[in-house]
Amino acid sequence: MLKKILSISGKSGLFELVSQGKNMLIVESLTDHKKLPAYTNEKILSLGDIAMYTQEGEVPLAEVFVAMKKKEEGKLVPFDAKKADSKTLSDYLAAVLPTYDRERVYSSDIKKLITWYNILVEAGHDDFESDVRKDEEKKE
Repeated sequence: MLKKILSISGKSGLFELVSQGKNMLIVESLTDHKKLPAYTNEKILSLGDIAMYTQEGEVPLAEVFVAMKKKEEGKLVPFDAKKADSKTLSDYLAAVLPTYDRERVYSSDIKKLITWYNILVEAGHDDFESDVRKDEEKKE
């Protein structure tokens, strides 16, 4: 599921891949459901390709989202990440991912992580466990 969810630089929110054209992608916003083109010259990242730095290496974003979902019991994170101070953010991530690399993961990364998690939960795209299973199957 996370492979089809995209972050596009210069555009707020997350987008689901709908279709591909010759030099563009057609994406749909997860928040307002508007369809729009995303061109190849824009920086487009699939959430399935993103990982968080830990002291042991990297952890796929899906695994972090699973831990967040477990902590929040499937609900939204109960505070506004954009207004939270860096201590609140780092304490939250430490509760979810205790081994995260405090030198390489910045407050802005944690804000983005929480914002993305909330968008995905609100949009009903919260089956992160299936992404973790797919990653494990690829490793075998």
